[in-house]
Amino acid sequence: MYYRDEVTTAVCPGSFDPITLGHLDIVARARALFDEVVVGVARNASKNALLSVDERVRLAQKAVEHAGLEGVRVEVVPGLLVDFCREVGAVAVVKGLRGGADFDTELPMALMNRHLAEVETVFVAGDAALLHVASSLVKDIARHGGPVDDLVPPGVGDAVRAALAQGGR
Repeated sequence: MYYRDEVTTAVCPGSFDPITLGHLDIVARARALFDEVVVGVARNASKNALLSVDERVRLAQKAVEHAGLEGVRVEVVPGLLVDFCREVGAVAVVKGLRGGADFDTELPMALMNRHLAEVETVFVAGDAALLHVASSLVKDIARHGGPVDDLVPPGVGDAVRAALAQGGR
């Protein structure tokens, strides 16, 4: 058995616009690997968010609580992920992968994070039952009146529909 004196913290970053059951699965499995997990809600300049950062944080907190995940907290990533990792004392970034395209996107970021801050990235394969779930698809389905509640934690579908009804993208 491996013993250590320090608490290990990992960050699960993302835009979480909105948080999905796939995200929650990765957070839960990250928590099984690390003593503490920080869900880092980030602003992605290349994406137009449907939900505000505050709403995404609130929904993620609610999802974590509903799932009964102890040792998980939700915070805003105010700038560079590596700076946030230093701030919270994270030893790793945990990213979920649905397939090869995700790996191709995530690998350069993982290498840059290691270059900038010597923080390692742990890739966790997504649950096969959830590989089709993506925030962008959830928003698109909801935008066209389709059902999304079985793809997201409780309350998230309502928040997405409300944002869309108010003219969200």
